[in-house]
Amino acid sequence: MSAVKIAALEAENVKRIRAVSLEPSPTGLTVIGGNNNQGKTSILDTIAWALGGDRYRPSNPTRDGSTIPPRIKITLSNGLIVERFGKNSALKVTDPNGQKRGQQLLNSFVEELALNLPKFMEQSNRDKAETLLQVIGVGDQLHTLELQENELYNRRHAIGQIADQKKKFALEMPYYPDAPAEPVSAYELIQRQQAILAHNGENQRKRQQAAQLEYQCNNARQRIESLEEELLHLQEQYNILCTDLEIARKSAAELQDESTAQIEQDLENIEAINVKVRANSDRERAEQDAEQHARQYDDLTDQLENVRKAKIDLLADAVLPLEGLSVEDGELTYHGKKWDGMSGSDQLKVATAIVRALNPECGFVLLDKLEQMDLQTMQTFGQWLETQNLQAIATRVSTGSECTIIIEDGHVAGEALPEIPAANSNWKAGVF
Repeated sequence: MSAVKIAALEAENVKRIRAVSLEPSPTGLTVIGGNNNQGKTSILDTIAWALGGDRYRPSNPTRDGSTIPPRIKITLSNGLIVERFGKNSALKVTDPNGQKRGQQLLNSFVEELALNLPKFMEQSNRDKAETLLQVIGVGDQLHTLELQENELYNRRHAIGQIADQKKKFALEMPYYPDAPAEPVSAYELIQRQQAILAHNGENQRKRQQAAQLEYQCNNARQRIESLEEELLHLQEQYNILCTDLEIARKSAAELQDESTAQIEQDLENIEAINVKVRANSDRERAEQDAEQHARQYDDLTDQLENVRKAKIDLLADAVLPLEGLSVEDGELTYHGKKWDGMSGSDQLKVATAIVRALNPECGFVLLDKLEQMDLQTMQTFGQWLETQNLQAIATRVSTGSECTIIIEDGHVAGEALPEIPAANSNWKAGVF
C-alpha cells in the first residue's frame, strides 16, 4: 500500500478560518504563509482534528462571530473522503465505493506524531532515541547491551580505583634493598656460631698437640744424651716424633681462625633485619595485588570495548530512516550531534524522518512555524522531502514567493470568499 497523503482540504469557520480551499503538493513542501493571527496554524489544527479525532478537537472550534458550525472536508490520496460538519462536528468517512467508515480506519494509517510533530520534538533526547530504536527494531537488544556496558563500566571503574589505591599504598610502604630475601633465623645463626667455635676449638687442640709433641721431642733429645743404652730405641722414637712434629707445624701454620663477629652482630640486629624482610615481603605482595587488579581492569576494558563494538555493529546493520542518525549513550544523535546541538532545520528533518518511519503508510506531516529556516535551507528540506516521497504542509510567517498560498483574515489572499450558506441549510461535502 502506498503512503496516504492529503489531496485536498476544504474548511470553513474553524478557529480563525473563514473559508479555505487547498490542494497541497503531493510531495515536498506546501508552505502556508501570512502574517501573525491570520489563520495559518488553524489550517494545521483543522487537518489534525479531521484526521486525528476528538483528542485534537480545539476547545473553541467555531470561528469567533460565526453562527455556522465548523465544516471540514479532506480528500485523501487513497480515495477516502473525511468530513466533519454539523452542530456536533460529527465524523463521516466515505471510501471510494461509497461505504461509510470511521476513526479506526483513519488511525490505521495516520501517524499521531505526523499530526503533532511538536510532541516528538519536545520529548527528552533519550525518549527520541527510544522512538528511533522502536522504528529500527533493535531497542531491546540495545537496551541489553547498554545494561551490560554500564555494569562492565562500573565494575571496571571500581577495580581501577582499587588498583590505584593498592599501587599507591604499595609505593608508600618502606623497602630495604640491602635486606635478605628471607627472614633471618636466630637458631641458624647460633648453629653457625657453634660450628665455628667447634672448628676453632679443634684448631686450638691441634696447636696444643703440636706444643706437646715439641716438648716430648726435646725431652727425648735430653734422654738420648743421658741414656746411651737407650740410644737406638730413643733414636727411632725421636725420628718418629720429629716427623710428626714437622707435619704438625705445617698444619698449624696453615690454620686460620674464623670470626663470629658478624653472626654476633646479626644476632643483636635480628629483629631489625626481620622487620625489613617482612616490609619487603609486604610490599612485594602489595605490588602483586595491584598488578592483579590492573590486569582485571584491562580485561574489563576489553570486555567493555567488545560490548560497545556490538552496539555500533547493531546500529550499523539496522536500516535507519535517515543517514547519519544513531544512538550514542542512550541519546539520539545526527552526524554525531545530540538534539540540542542540531540546527533547527536538522531537528525538523530528523523528526520528520523518524515520524514517517513510525508508520510508513502515513505519507504526510504537519509542520508549524517554518520561519526558523532560511530560504536556502527550506529549499533543501523541500527537495529532501521529494526524494522521500513525503508531503509536508507547513506554516511560515511570511508573504514571500516561497509560500504556496497566503492566508489573510482566514481565507486565501486574492481569492473571493465563497458564498456562505444559511445557518440552517444542509451542508454537503465540497460545497461552500
